[in-house]
Amino acid sequence: QVQLLESGGGLVPAGGSLRLSCAASGRTFSSYTMGWFRQAPGKDRKDRRFVAAINWSGGSTYYADSVKGRFTISRDNAKNTVYLQMNSLKPEDTAVYNCASGRVPANLAQTSTMDYWGKGTLVNVSS
Repeated sequence: QVQLLESGGGLVPAGGSLRLSCAASGRTFSSYTMGWFRQAPGKDRKDRRFVAAINWSGGSTYYADSVKGRFTISRDNAKNTVYLQMNSLKPEDTAVYNCASGRVPANLAQTSTMDYWGKGTLVNVSS
């Protein structure tokens, strides 16, 4: 069992930056692919969208086209934590951001392939 707890969300003006953190419990963190997903306000959970993923070592990362060049995913296995650095934020980035873990290759990280989910943290980008 893996428990995930996100933090770092908040209200930020367009063009600003935020760094999200996701702390994981369990001694097997370093063996999991980690991902970030987001769900826009008023949308159903089935509308959750992939944002970024990172493999167990941190050597491979993948991003949704909409965030490439603006967001960076990273992990610190010694701290059981994965991060999402978000720069040049846009109002359309407003969403609840969830981290997730799964035993799949990072390039296959999807809502249907991840095993454990955090409850999410809200990012609100004002125009």
